[in-house]
Order: sequence, then C-alpha cells, then structure tokens
Amino acid sequence: MTTYEGVIGLEVHAELETESKMFCSCAVVDSTSATPNTHVCPVCLGMPGVLPVINRQAIEFGLMVGLALNCEIPEFSQFARKSYFYPDLPKGYQISQYEFPLAINGWLEIDLPDGSTKRVHIRRAHLEEDAGKLTHEGDHSLVDLNRAGVPLLEIVSEADIHTADEAEAYARKLRAILRYLGVNSGDMSKGVLRMEPNISVRPVGSDELRTRTEIKNLNSIRSVTRGSAYEIERQSAVYESGGTVQQATMGWDEARQLTVVQRYKETAEDYRYFPEPDLPVLNVSREWVEEMRANLPELPDAKRDRFISEYGLSRYDASVLVAERAVAEYYEAALNAGGDPKQVANYITGDVFRQMNTEGRDRDDIGVIKLTPTALAALVTLVQNGTINHNIAKKLLEALYAEGGDPVQLVERQGLAQVSDTDVLSQAVAAVLDEHPDEVTRYLGGEEKLIKFLMGMVMRAMRGKADAQIVQGLLVEQLDARRT
Repeated sequence: MTTYEGVIGLEVHAELETESKMFCSCAVVDSTSATPNTHVCPVCLGMPGVLPVINRQAIEFGLMVGLALNCEIPEFSQFARKSYFYPDLPKGYQISQYEFPLAINGWLEIDLPDGSTKRVHIRRAHLEEDAGKLTHEGDHSLVDLNRAGVPLLEIVSEADIHTADEAEAYARKLRAILRYLGVNSGDMSKGVLRMEPNISVRPVGSDELRTRTEIKNLNSIRSVTRGSAYEIERQSAVYESGGTVQQATMGWDEARQLTVVQRYKETAEDYRYFPEPDLPVLNVSREWVEEMRANLPELPDAKRDRFISEYGLSRYDASVLVAERAVAEYYEAALNAGGDPKQVANYITGDVFRQMNTEGRDRDDIGVIKLTPTALAALVTLVQNGTINHNIAKKLLEALYAEGGDPVQLVERQGLAQVSDTDVLSQAVAAVLDEHPDEVTRYLGGEEKLIKFLMGMVMRAMRGKADAQIVQGLLVEQLDARRT
C-alpha cells in the first residue's frame, strides 16, 4: 500500500474587536446574546444608494496581525467585490480584498510534539466584512444581521502543514497571537474565530498537489485536528481503492466524527471579483507601519525566550506558560509578589491547572480564580522556608483555590506549620516502631521497602505536618539501633 501524507493550508477568519463595523457606525455586539437585528443600518442591510466608509481601527488591527506574522505590508491595498448569493449576505456580494491584500508573505513558527519546530508560511492576510447569521428551525431559517458587516481578517497559510498535529499546533499558535494582540477574543464557541483547513493528500516523498477539499467553519481547535485527520484518512483510502477525490466544500459532523459534502467547490472566477467602486484604495505609508510595529506587545515566542533566559525555565515549561496570555500574566504577577520562578511554574502547570481542569475551566480563566498570584507566591515561600511541607501545601492550595484567602493566616489559624522539633519527631518515630513490631522485624530481616510504610505511619500520626526529611533520618537511626 502507498503511504500518503496530508497537504494542508489553513484559512482562519478572525472577527476584529473594533467598536463599530467595517464600513458603517453600527456597534459590534455579541451575536450570541444580543437581540437579533437591532444593531443594523441601511449600510450593513445593503440598502440601495448607501456608501461604505472604511474603519481605520480595523485597518490598524490588520496591520498589527500582519506584522506579528512577519508579513510584508504593501504600500498599496484595495478592496474588491466578491459576488455570491446567500440569505445572510444582504447586498448579494461581500466587500473583501483579492488582488491587493493588506499583508503578504509572512511566516509562523510552530512547536511540534517531538520537540522540533517548523515554519509555516503565510500567503496573505486580508480584510473583509462578515456575513450575518442563520438559525435553522424546522423548515424555516431565521436571519440575524447583527453580525453582517463586522470586520473580519482572513489569514491564509501556504500548504506547508502535513499532519493533523501540525494543523493543531498552527491553530493554537495563531489563536494565541491574536489574543496577545488584543484584536480577537479567541472564543471559537461564539464564532468570532473560525477555521477552514484545505486538505489534499499525496504519496510521501512526492511534491505534487492533488485535488483538495475544504472543511468549512470549524468552531474548535479539536474539530480542526479531528477533521484534518479524518479527511487525510478518507482521501488516502479513496486513492488506494483506485478512485478520485472531487473538489468540494465539506462540513464536519461532530456527532459522527466524519466529514460530509455540503457543495461542490466554486472557483475564484465564480465570485466575479472586481475593484470596489465605492471605496478608495489604501495607501499604507511606511510611517504608519512603523507606528503599528512600535505598538506591538511582547508576543508568545519573545515571552517564551525571556522566561527561559530570565527565570531559568525549560523550553517546555516556558511554552506552556506563554500559550495563554492570561497564564503568562498570572505567572509574572506571582513572581512580582516574591514567588520563586521555578516553583511557581511547577505549581501553575501542575496543581493549579489540575484544579482548573476539574472545575471545567479554560486556562485563560486563570485571572479570575480565587487563588490569587499573591497567595500562590506566599504558599511557595511557606514551602521553601520550611514552614509547611509539600503535602500540606497541596491541601492548602485546594482550599485557597476553592475559597481564596491568605495562606499565612490559614496556616496559623489551622495549626498547619511543619513540625521540625527533633525531640517531638523522635518520640513519634519510637511510638510507631513500638506499635508495629512485625514490620520492624521484617525490615531488619531485609524487607527494606517497609520503611515507606513506617514513614507513612509517622506522617499520619503527625497529621502530615512532620518534616519528612528529619523523619526519614530518625527512622533509619532508630531501626538500626534495634538491630542489637
């Protein structure tokens, strides 16, 4: 059998978080909660005789994304009409960009599961207006045009992606960059970020480009990953059986975990692009570009590299911490409160994430949990100075996550401070050895693993507050004394 690889290019549609729409002054609102058709005007309703006006903030957001993706910013950019007819497209055409997009020839570096990196090239990023929203109820479709005209940035990668894992890594990295820039919330469940992989397959080692399909409007990165994997497998099976793949627009059936044909794919000629006659061309000055470049925040890769160099973190830990801007900000807030960089990183990526997973929270919710960065820093300090041990710290973290508060006060109030008094611990060890003569005899007879059992009994007797290192030393000392 022939071994096939995927050839994937990803189209990403990101609604820009401007206050008003792309070509009119209507407010941009949450289309999942606002009353339908209440934020519309003659322009976004496509009434005859109205004229669009370009939203400068949308242009600047697009420039920021282009620069963050290492794109070239041409001095000349132009809008075009893209004609197609659909119930949620009031004008019967969409104002988009075609021949002269806002940004071109960029790239994005992704981290792969095996620890290597890969550069995925960006063909273009262009501005357009979003369509409305259809809600299907029985035999009827309801049209909400609140979303019609919302600024939309379409980011198109080259077909450099070859596996579902690479598609996932690219999607996560791009989403993180958009969130760092503050131009898109990344909330795919609300449709403000939609992804569409274009997929074909070819024999491994070949450089040919075969017929592709496009999976439309995926609203989660998990769907991007699973849909890409399924389509690679499906197309490979088609070729292996002697068949041919038809160019088509596919949908992803989440319930059945498979792709289904929606329609057979249009070509660019079908859209009858021509320059938008009601809008001027954009002349993007080099001064404007440099102004936007100066306004860029520290992006994920730069922040990762700084965490490695300044805080001594591993590349893996730093990458996990910067994947969400909210997590990176929480981490640095804990360091500013006096927390040790490596220990704070360990608690966040371990116990804090575990608590959030149990609660069903996304990692970008870390800024609103009850365990504050200051409290986490104080908890880490209590462990480091020997006031509490790691077991007590884990229990304290659970309590602070659930209820909030000050760990120092909690330790004092509940009497949780670690016991390091050698006389007290020596008495506890002696009592445990007296209570378990059989285990002592077996240990002295060569079953040295029983020291773990005896250690556990001492810690239980001390309600988990004993200094484990001191206890272990006392156990060995007293057990050896009983050999004679």
